[in-house]
Amino acid sequence: MYARFFRWASDRVDENGIVAFVTNRSFIESRTYDGFRKTVAKEFSDIYILDLGGDVRVDPRLSGTKHNVFGIQTGVAISFMVKKATAKESNIQYARRPQFETAEDKLAFMASSNVSSLQFDHVAPDSKSYWINIVHTDFESLMPTASKETKSATNPARESAIFKLYTLGIVTNRDDWMYDFDRANLHRKVKYLIKTYNANVDRLGGRGSKTDVSAELDAAIKWTRAVKRDLARGTRYRFHDQKVIVSNYRPFVRKFLYRDDNLNEMPNQTPMVFGSGNIPNYAITVMGDSTGKPYTCFAIDKIPDLNFVSPASGGTQILPLYRLDSNGEKIENITNWALDQFRAQYEKGARAKFVVSKDAIFHYVYAILHDPAYREKYAMNLKREFPRIPFYPDFWKWANWGEKLMALHIRYEEVEPWPLHRVDTPDEKSRSAGIAPKCMLKADRENGNIQIDSETQLTGIPLAAWTYRLGNRSPAEWVLDQYKEKAPRDPSIREKFNTYHFANHKENVIDLLKRLTRVSVETIAIINEMGTARR
Repeated sequence: MYARFFRWASDRVDENGIVAFVTNRSFIESRTYDGFRKTVAKEFSDIYILDLGGDVRVDPRLSGTKHNVFGIQTGVAISFMVKKATAKESNIQYARRPQFETAEDKLAFMASSNVSSLQFDHVAPDSKSYWINIVHTDFESLMPTASKETKSATNPARESAIFKLYTLGIVTNRDDWMYDFDRANLHRKVKYLIKTYNANVDRLGGRGSKTDVSAELDAAIKWTRAVKRDLARGTRYRFHDQKVIVSNYRPFVRKFLYRDDNLNEMPNQTPMVFGSGNIPNYAITVMGDSTGKPYTCFAIDKIPDLNFVSPASGGTQILPLYRLDSNGEKIENITNWALDQFRAQYEKGARAKFVVSKDAIFHYVYAILHDPAYREKYAMNLKREFPRIPFYPDFWKWANWGEKLMALHIRYEEVEPWPLHRVDTPDEKSRSAGIAPKCMLKADRENGNIQIDSETQLTGIPLAAWTYRLGNRSPAEWVLDQYKEKAPRDPSIREKFNTYHFANHKENVIDLLKRLTRVSVETIAIINEMGTARR
């Protein structure tokens, strides 16, 4: 919305005038706002940005109440954008307050400072309209994994990226209704939602989109734009058991999903990768926009949620090994252009006996994305755009590492459990009350322990189990976060369908944590091999 405020104001201010706003700070560096930055640089002659920071979602070391001027999690910026009719080019000035400065200190600074006396740094935008954290690497010379041009190309001769198709994960806009650990409870929720919706169709439907019935809708269910459009058309819904599938909700956390084009707000192009959601397909997921967050990628074989590896960010992008044609048949998604590039690079002389395949390229890409040296060198690039892939000397070594990593990460439920030590101490208070032990799910990294509940803890967790991380969390921490007992935000779910009790999943979670410990240890071992190979 704040981008619209800028647009609205810019359209109305005089050719000599000033627009000033206090807004979210993400437009300063987010890839999502590259077009915004390019536009305002054209429309305004002088731009002054005072970045107050305080973005808790970008830096979890910050506290909203301590470091943010409004006590919120979203970072804040003050913008002064000046129009001068006689100006020929834009002058962008930027100043930032220290990352860990408290909200009290920031407010005191602003109370005692004039804009004219502030020390601003002149910004010279790069070719992609970035204002800060501009990097100078050879990233542009590497092979693109995906591009809009290749995705839209109708002629293979115009393809110049490794993957033909890419897509965001699925968007339900009603996760509390569409996902559940328990299949039977998901049935109950969706049937109730459909019954309530159909009752509204009988009462209000078929009036056309020009009639606003928002105030008359039954608030017991979650309404979204697409569902309201169906109501206006008088479209009725039916429950189908076969639409309940297993999905990747978060890393190492699978949930049942009701996969339905009506009740899932935006499937994006996931049907071209997973069909109705029940067609297995190998894919690499990467963060859509990881500005300020540790880079994350992960291999999957089931449909992922939009926020699978990228919560509260630019979404999860999927790079599949195959895509589906109009008949639902699998076809290769790695382009012939990419195959030609790899073969030209690696099938030379004595190495020609090793024929590079598209499967091997897929594994090679996955290994490169885990290479710590690669991630460090191109950290800022990876936060802003699709990965690009270099040619390393030993293709097959990297392809083999990628294949091993992919097997670990996709089949994590099948690996041999790590021999963690389980300690059970009866919670007499809970037992005497006839209730389950209190769910805790807390990790103690320093001592290598996880407190499962008030009776059980796991000990002997090796350091590597915490070292391997997806974003800001280790695999174990993703599981601990997702399996905690939390009150659903949706009032109807909270009142009618809040059946989740950790005690029903306790043994499965303990088993999963043991297996993820092995996944983490073996992943770190492979990543360490990558570092050794460079020495």
